[in-house]
Amino acid sequence: MAPHRDIAARRTLALVGPSAAGKTSLAEALLWKAGVLGAPGSVEKGNTVSDHDPLEKQALRSLNATLLHFTHRGITIHLIDTPGAPDFLGQSLPALEAVETAAIVINASAGIEPMAVRMMEWARQRERDRIIVVNKIDALGVNLEALVAQIQAAFGRECLPLNLPSQRGERVVDCFWKRTDNGPRADFSSVEKAHRALVEQVVEVDADFVERYLNDGDVDPGELHAPLEQALREGHLVPICFVSSRTGAGVPELLDVIERLLPDPSESNPPAFLEGEGEDARPVAATTDPDRHVLAHVFKVTQDPYVGKMGVVRVHQGTLTRDSQLYVGDGRRPFKVGHLFMLQGKELREVAKAVPGDLCAIAKVEELHFDAVLHDAAEDAHIHLKPLDFPVPVHGVAIEPKRRGDEQRLHDILQKLVSEDPCLRVEHAVSTNETVVYGLGELHLRTLLERLAEVHNCQVTTRPPRIAYRETITTAAEGHHRHKKQTGGAGQFGEVFLRIEPLPRGSGFQFVDEVKGGAIPHNFIPAVEKGVRQAMEQGVVAGYPVVDLKVVVFDGKHHTVDSKEIAFISAGKKALIAAVQAARPCLLEPIVDVEIAAPDQHMGDITGDLAARRGQVSGTHSGAAGSLTVLAQAPLAELASYQLRLNSLTGGQGRYTISFSHYEPVPPTLQQQLAAQYKVRDEA
Repeated sequence: MAPHRDIAARRTLALVGPSAAGKTSLAEALLWKAGVLGAPGSVEKGNTVSDHDPLEKQALRSLNATLLHFTHRGITIHLIDTPGAPDFLGQSLPALEAVETAAIVINASAGIEPMAVRMMEWARQRERDRIIVVNKIDALGVNLEALVAQIQAAFGRECLPLNLPSQRGERVVDCFWKRTDNGPRADFSSVEKAHRALVEQVVEVDADFVERYLNDGDVDPGELHAPLEQALREGHLVPICFVSSRTGAGVPELLDVIERLLPDPSESNPPAFLEGEGEDARPVAATTDPDRHVLAHVFKVTQDPYVGKMGVVRVHQGTLTRDSQLYVGDGRRPFKVGHLFMLQGKELREVAKAVPGDLCAIAKVEELHFDAVLHDAAEDAHIHLKPLDFPVPVHGVAIEPKRRGDEQRLHDILQKLVSEDPCLRVEHAVSTNETVVYGLGELHLRTLLERLAEVHNCQVTTRPPRIAYRETITTAAEGHHRHKKQTGGAGQFGEVFLRIEPLPRGSGFQFVDEVKGGAIPHNFIPAVEKGVRQAMEQGVVAGYPVVDLKVVVFDGKHHTVDSKEIAFISAGKKALIAAVQAARPCLLEPIVDVEIAAPDQHMGDITGDLAARRGQVSGTHSGAAGSLTVLAQAPLAELASYQLRLNSLTGGQGRYTISFSHYEPVPPTLQQQLAAQYKVRDEA
């Protein structure tokens, strides 16, 4: 069935990839060539449509995912410009959920960087169509032919040029519609060779076209739309396009590629909607029919100082209007859409409706939250998208307001910032009475602190990051405590017997009630669990949360007059502490995956330094000319201020990224040291 006319006239695209690849400049060039701008803005001058946040202008880099839109030959194109630093994956990864195509932008001078590799893999896992855009093709000394070879070595032979640079990067020549080398010649390879490779790759997905190609020697590209879209959906073809966002070379050709070759919403892989939870979840088929009931996904939340809370949504099915009555997930009360906006950077343009393939914003609805599914049918209450696999935030900083009395205000602001970024986490450490903010890296946390000070005028003090150690047990044990207090009149009494067992790493916490005969009345069991959870949060060995634990309450005693909830909370808490102390407890530390890119002459120093930090190198791979990337695992505690060390080892030419891998036991000497520090702190 042919797609609805509105749907066929939609394209959605996210620009993703490393910092300094020129994504924001490319977005400006696309807006300029599409006639939206009289001239492209500049990141250095702080006048781009994308980087409108004051902190972005100050940092000269994107910190947020920004929505843009323009029209080209009657096609509405929704574009998302994303930050390139690994610290802001909470902004760039959700953009993949909102688009049909991920455009991985590569800096021609820098070559394949770790962030490009990661975004290619994430886009593949989420079954997005992918296109590689090689930017800065006019830079001095670039070897684009060698770069194509690197791309194919890194990502597969299915990565093929859709056009080729010509006249030393001053322009590009098409290789899909054009079949021969008449006209401007390519700087390397040839139009004929590239065209043949593209056609052969595309026809492979359709047996009829294979037969025609073998018989006729070629196929009219105009007939290849359906097999081309299939090849893109299946990852059988990943086109490569060449541009210079600075000069505009290749940008009109990229616009044509977006319009003529990239999928509309009906041609891409459907969204991964599920109904139900866990193993019982089953796939739900969403269609791009604008006349069906609504399914829309909130992939971004912002707190606008003038508009208030705003949810940015991708419409997958049905039609949103200003009067739509929508539910948020399994919420029972619908809300009415008062205003529907199309976003152009910081500008809001009100629209009457949004159809499948549109990206729009709904303002002033407090119930909206990141990853929510909006719908208008009660039977869709339990539909959600397959969760994104976000990196775990492990860089922490303890934070408190400079001015006494600002604690609640700081808490409220942090909750707003966390609602905007799924890779920020705030915890209250009970043992030290600290508020700890966790992020993906030093830049992530520094940006948060700058936003607190400059945007929200909230002055804070910070302390060095506290490593997110965890406690667990290595064997089963039992614990018992009798809480008895008599102070005149009614007293307090509660007695709890429990046993604990270790669970596999990452399993969390299980609480089981096996009390027989009413030894502990049923209404006091939640109090026992509350006490157990309090003890686990506070820690037993060194003041860190206890994890991967099964607690079974099997006996106890109560008093008909003196037993109270507070007594069983205290008994449960102290029984758990006694059991953990008897269960050979151990401390766990976060281990992170490390990717270090640096000139190859420094690799010996880097690997030696990693070994001294209890790190283990797992491999290396080649990057741009003369550089290598080291893959390793190391304890997070050993990487404090690592960039400073890396600068010293590489003369400032090294860079690294980390992502959480797993927890594993700390060395015995470190456990003794941390336990001793906790004992001193506890006694004080």
